Amino acid sequence: MDLQNSKYKDFLADIKQRIRDAQYSAMKAVNKEQIQLYWNIGKSIVEKQNELGWGKSIVKELSNDLQSEFVGVQGYSVQNLWNMRKFYLEYEDNEKLQPMVGEIGWTHNVLIFTKCKDDLEREFYIRMTKKFGWTKKVLIHQIERNSYALYLTNQTNFEQTLPEKYKNQAVLAVKDEYSFDFLSLANKHSERELEQALMNNIRQFLIAMDGEFSFIGNQYKIEESGDEYFIDLPLFHRKLKSLVAIELKIGEFIPEYAGKMQFYLSLLNDKIKLPEENPSIGIIICKSKKRTRVDYALKDAKQPIGVSSYNITNQLPEQFEGLLPSAEKIQENLKLLDINL
Repeated sequence: MDLQNSKYKDFLADIKQRIRDAQYSAMKAVNKEQIQLYWNIGKSIVEKQNELGWGKSIVKELSNDLQSEFVGVQGYSVQNLWNMRKFYLEYEDNEKLQPMVGEIGWTHNVLIFTKCKDDLEREFYIRMTKKFGWTKKVLIHQIERNSYALYLTNQTNFEQTLPEKYKNQAVLAVKDEYSFDFLSLANKHSERELEQALMNNIRQFLIAMDGEFSFIGNQYKIEESGDEYFIDLPLFHRKLKSLVAIELKIGEFIPEYAGKMQFYLSLLNDKIKLPEENPSIGIIICKSKKRTRVDYALKDAKQPIGVSSYNITNQLPEQFEGLLPSAEKIQENLKLLDINL
């Protein structure tokens, strides 16, 4: 039998995928059972404290007895029992989030309900963790970077310029601010130095973009009427199926940048975009921006453009109080995280 023929290869690939699917399903089932167990333990602690007037000492006593009974089984420390209690109290009246918490791991849940201020923020990180498979380390970084605000305060004109079928999802591909703190750059640097540093750290750059981006190249040349034009960093968003033109600016945003980006996007759509792909998107990443100026620059632009800022330090971004959209708009955007683009 020729084990290398195409039919066997297809057969083997199918079996491998079935095994992976079964392993993933088993892991999900175990995780849901664990989350349900911890929920029930937390609920029981709360109910007994309310019913019998037990104080804090019951948690320590319960921890000692459980660890003596289940030797070698992790999860019954004093701190974790307190986490179970808090887990139940945080979500006992939230019918929307209760079924969602079983979709992510316990460690992720603890991080989210202890570090996030309200249910909308928690919903955001639960959905993003589920959708993108964030590790514990990535989740911590996203929370510390205040990604919740960075996604929901971004400035784009996608509402007016993209088709209904995917304009809202595209919003989630653009942040208001990007952290390039993995770069070793001085505070004063040229656009060429910034671009080259990103090229030398392309993996971290794509992670910082937080999306399904693939790298195409840098200084991508397009010819028109005998002239040559160069796009700084063209990417491709695999789920949106769109070319994404990234332009880097080391200063403050000025309206002329939007006009230049519109020109680039027209060239991409006419000369580079494949028929089955969606309209190209532009992201202008500047060192700083005035929000009102950006709003005016994008107001009448015909091409889909987002304007973001970047930083190269570990300093957290400024608070976004007063910039977040209404709770209703946030809920609308959060629902998009469950959509398979």
